[in-house]
Amino acid sequence: MTTYIYMVRHGDSLRTGVDEWTRGLSPKGEEDALRVTECLKDEGIDVLYSSPYIRAVNTIADLADQLEQEIILIDDLREKVWMEGNQQLTDDDLYLELQKMYTDPDYALPGGESNRECQARAVKALQDVLRTHTGKKVAIGTHGMVMSLMMGHFSPEYGLDFLLQTTKPDIYVMEFKADEVLIRRMPV
Repeated sequence: MTTYIYMVRHGDSLRTGVDEWTRGLSPKGEEDALRVTECLKDEGIDVLYSSPYIRAVNTIADLADQLEQEIILIDDLREKVWMEGNQQLTDDDLYLELQKMYTDPDYALPGGESNRECQARAVKALQDVLRTHTGKKVAIGTHGMVMSLMMGHFSPEYGLDFLLQTTKPDIYVMEFKADEVLIRRMPV
């Protein structure tokens, strides 16, 4: 029996100093969400989960409306906590910190999570979803880093280089059959 997990990285969002939890989609991100709906509406999705962050929820909200389904929020699917107060880094600083985090999975910024900690909580949440929905198709509204860490748990090719080439939005389909996991990108 095959279980399908559709990892849906959120659409474009404005980084304007607002709280990470409440940062929504930009106008382009709202268009991105409609494209996600077009890609997934005929896939036979049985259930929708999301990170509680507004940008992840809003990326699959139109899909939920089209499918007449609720979105189930799971706190442990949230994005990585980068540092105390979940402050934002400049792109240059972010890249340097990402290199450290992927070199040493226990490295964390002050008050933040290490890759190992983030991966452990997110993979546990994913495994709970898999146990609950065996043989079903599940869409998960997620974020780039946490998505990469979850996928990286199953295959080491989903590391830093993979993370840096992902787009907003992005969709990756994970097929779980017996002891095998196949991952493919779905064009958005």
